[in-house]
Amino acid sequence: MSTKDPKDKSARDTHYATLRRNVRDAKRERGEIPTPQEKRQKSNKDWKPPQLQQDQVFLYGLHTVRAALDNPERKLIKLSVTQNAFVRLDIGESTALPFPVEFVSPQDIDKVLGPEAIHQGVMLETRPLPVRRLEALQESPLLLVLDQVTDPHNVGAIMRSAVAFGAGAVITTQRHSPTESGVLAKSASGALELIPYIQITNLADALGELHKLGFSTIGLDSEGPAPLEETLAGDRVALVLGSEGKGIRQKTRETVSALARLDMPGAIKSLNVSNAAAIALYATRQHLIRKA
Repeated sequence: MSTKDPKDKSARDTHYATLRRNVRDAKRERGEIPTPQEKRQKSNKDWKPPQLQQDQVFLYGLHTVRAALDNPERKLIKLSVTQNAFVRLDIGESTALPFPVEFVSPQDIDKVLGPEAIHQGVMLETRPLPVRRLEALQESPLLLVLDQVTDPHNVGAIMRSAVAFGAGAVITTQRHSPTESGVLAKSASGALELIPYIQITNLADALGELHKLGFSTIGLDSEGPAPLEETLAGDRVALVLGSEGKGIRQKTRETVSALARLDMPGAIKSLNVSNAAAIALYATRQHLIRKA
């Protein structure tokens, strides 16, 4: 007959289950494993998005919200969260926080974000981040410029790579580019809080301003005259990438310092723009290290 207390076994099982869940959550937040679809009623055809004010932004997902809470430049309005998600956020007592906390059900969050949003039981109402100017970037040796890349998932993934390789900002156009939103922030997995996202009116004028600040602007083009590695020059580089399919526009091609290509010896000669950005950022970072 066993003399072990069954309560001890139950406590150990709970402890190890918590550890396993924390490891899974960390891997999902880093993008190493996919986030499973939440099993709940889907009624997307009946859902109508609420009318948002111009200065109203809803962020969602554990990692995205945690990064926003840690950003001193982010103005916080209200946290809507399930009891379980609040425990997983691990941000202390709700009554001690400097912003309102409302405990809700997942369905309450669905009503705001829609049933397709993978919110993990947490939604943060905020204001947009402060507007940044190009002049503030003159100390950054590496920038990333996007010419009408419209998909927020791609832009979010590009932001992650930009942060990983130490870029000073992601610059894009006000038109035909995603604004700051929950989808963009979720795709960036916290990177939106770590790198300036600058939207400009006229890309050609912005490139001219970067030239005055000492940047060499290099447009990535599959028909570029030389590989990127042979084109990189100077100690300040701004990489310019266009949308998938169309690439960079003709006016942009005429304005950049040089055009370059990513050489790919395999059968496939083109990449998703976020993958191309990551490769170009790595090559440029290696160039800047050698120049330092």
